[in-house]
Formats: sequence, structure tokens, C-alpha cells
Amino acid sequence: MAKPDQNQVLRRLPIVVGALAGTLLLVNRLLTPNLTDAQARSDALGVILSALLILTGLLWQRIQPRSPDAVKLVGEEGLELASNLPEAVRLELAWASQILLTNTMTRSLVVLYQGRVLLRRGILATNAEVKPGPILQRVLEKQKPVYLVDVKAYPGRIEFDYLPENTQGIICQPIGNQGALILAANAPRSYTKQDENWVEAIADKLDNTLSHHLSVTI
Repeated sequence: MAKPDQNQVLRRLPIVVGALAGTLLLVNRLLTPNLTDAQARSDALGVILSALLILTGLLWQRIQPRSPDAVKLVGEEGLELASNLPEAVRLELAWASQILLTNTMTRSLVVLYQGRVLLRRGILATNAEVKPGPILQRVLEKQKPVYLVDVKAYPGRIEFDYLPENTQGIICQPIGNQGALILAANAPRSYTKQDENWVEAIADKLDNTLSHHLSVTI
């Protein structure tokens, strides 16, 4: 018989304790013939604490454990920015990449704009040159994102030689009609629909900044 996940048990503990405490308070209230003001205040405080415990447990349930299929990507961690970028662009790229690396399963990312690599961050592959293959070219032409949920299942993965070689999932998100945001995850099926929406929103924000500052510069 498989042992229960200890982390899952701990995440459920506040719900169990909160529900038990609330039930005992209710039973105590029903069995108390003469309720004093002090007891009423204590019961009210107990109900609030029980509710907070249950809410905490429900929030903990939303915390996803690390995927068992996650791997450590091959490469060295780093940050590379293109030269001669306006300060506003540098700050925007730094902000966007930090948000994606800390709030999603992204472990490596590339920003390609107007045929030039503006940013590489996270776990960096040896190859720094981005030559758009069929998949990325389709993203650039049709301005529609592509999500490779499990890279091992796609023969076209060989075009992403500028990402860590053991990348497990890839999102290619267009940046307007001039570039793409390419994300590499360390686990298959690691991006939720909410993650995809966030990636799209960040790409739109990047498009606004890049199109304004780089239309003449590059």
C-alpha cells in the first residue's frame, strides 16, 4: 500500500482542525443552558479562528507540489542583455523575466525582437544564436502562441537548440508582430491556463515598450 503524501496531510490539517473546533463549539453551545456574555464572546472568537484555519487549509490546497517529472536543466545560470538598449527597455526586460522565472515553472527564457536576441536569462544553453525554425517561424508569421506541453513528444524540438538540451516544456509567445518570448520549463505539462494568460499579458506589455523605444534604435 502506498504511503500518504506527508505534505498533502499537512496541507489538510488546518481544515480538519478548523472543522473539528467549529463542531465542538456548536455542540458546546447547544448543551449550554445559560449562556453568559463572556461565553458568547469566546464562542464568537472560536468561530472566527476555526474559519481562519479552514481558509488557510483551502489556500494550502492550491499550492502545487513539485512535479515528479521535473529535471534540473543543463547549463549555467546567467543573464545576457543585448548591447545599446535604452534604459527603459533594460528595466522592462529585467522585470518581465524576473516575474516569469519566479512565478511560473519557467527556468530559461529568450526574448527575440526584430530578428535580434535582446535577452537570455535563467539556465543558458551553450548556443546563443536563435535561428527560427518552422515552429517559431509560424508563431512569428501568424502571431499565435504555441505551447509544446511535452517537448520529448515533438520531433520539431531540435530547432530549439538555443534552450537547455533537456528542456521539458516550451511556450513560444508572439510579441506583437515583430518578436517572440520563448520560455523553457523543467517539467512537462507545467504551465496552467492561468500561466498562459500571464505570459500573454507580459508579452503584450513588452510589445508596448519595445515598439515604442526600439522602432528607430534597432
